[in-house]
Amino acid sequence: MTNLKALYVIVNAGFSSQIVDLINECGGGGATILNARGSYGKSKTILGITIDSEKEIVLSILNKEIADKVVEEIKEKAGVGTNAHGVCYYMPVEMSTIKA
Repeated sequence: MTNLKALYVIVNAGFSSQIVDLINECGGGGATILNARGSYGKSKTILGITIDSEKEIVLSILNKEIADKVVEEIKEKAGVGTNAHGVCYYMPVEMSTIKA
């Protein structure tokens, strides 16, 4: 069984670089950033154009120990009570080999 976790962090748009920095400071090696939009009912209509709340999702594969550190850092520095409004969770990663 592997000790790897897929860490998902959802933050307001513009805060993903802060999350990547936290991941690197905790010993992680990088991340993938995905653009997203929230489905929460706070969209606005301006001049007939609907603007939804923009989000970014940061995905990183980490050892459990590092993932635990990152989660604690996010709670403290980029959590729900901050402008980033970060929410995070992780899931186990199972590695398999693809044979040709």
